[in-house]
Amino acid sequence: MTSRTAAPFGRALCAMITPCTDTGALDLDGAQRLADHLVFRGCDGLVLSGTTGESPTTSDAEKTALVRAVTEAVGARASVVAGVGSNDTRHTAELARQAEKAGAHGLLVVTPYYSLPPSEAVEAHFRTVADACGLPVLLYDIPGRTGTRIGTRTLLRLAEHPRIVGVKDCAYDLLGSQQVISRTELAYYAGCDEFLLALYAVGGAGCVSTVANALPGLPRAVFDAYDAGDTEAARRAQLAATPLIAAMTAADLPGTVTAKALLGALGLPAGPVRAPLLPADRGTVDGLLAAYEEARGGGGGGQD
Repeated sequence: MTSRTAAPFGRALCAMITPCTDTGALDLDGAQRLADHLVFRGCDGLVLSGTTGESPTTSDAEKTALVRAVTEAVGARASVVAGVGSNDTRHTAELARQAEKAGAHGLLVVTPYYSLPPSEAVEAHFRTVADACGLPVLLYDIPGRTGTRIGTRTLLRLAEHPRIVGVKDCAYDLLGSQQVISRTELAYYAGCDEFLLALYAVGGAGCVSTVANALPGLPRAVFDAYDAGDTEAARRAQLAATPLIAAMTAADLPGTVTAKALLGALGLPAGPVRAPLLPADRGTVDGLLAAYEEARGGGGGGQD
């Protein structure tokens, strides 16, 4: 099997939603209960305040409070990676320092969005943030939302920074990912659930999964089977989850909306999404529940 780099934050990370109360306020008690559930069911890392965690509509104070609450809930059982990215380098660096003080184990830093910075500006942004505190950094490459790729040559240079340790890969460019994996020690985490097995098989470190909000045992089922040499079981686990992956992440709705809708239907802490997002309708929720049950019945849920 292909050798892989170390997984600095664990293998099976969940891009955790940010639970809210019925009125839309931050639900810290719900966040602690959900974090405990996700870790108990198979996640060894939680990523907070990412895209799925509604980072555009949570305040700096809410992001910091969320890190404190979740790190308190999971203790040493899981890593906590704080999303601190923005399109303002100074703001991102300050969020990084706040996350470190709040107890985060690492940082998720997205490519600056909307302003479309050229490659040298992207590199300078990441270096400035990585230099702002002592935490390891996971770069977040998601050009479909930011409008900007982290180029291969930029990644090769950034890999030399002692605190830039990995990439959350949502670029949909498996060839580009393989080029960086083969030439650096960067830990590559699949940020798209359909690539759990594909990226892991070529040396990826693991995943940051949206679907793990509902099926926290899915990534571990795929990775454990592959590590044991049972590639057929790994393939079955990946394929069994395909309907749910499609329903949650490949639909017209953002994963935040579908994850919160499904968790709420399952009786887990979630609450409403914040505007401008709107909640899923009843038909969508019914479809999500059907896909969830199909995935569980087909072995795509691991322990779930």
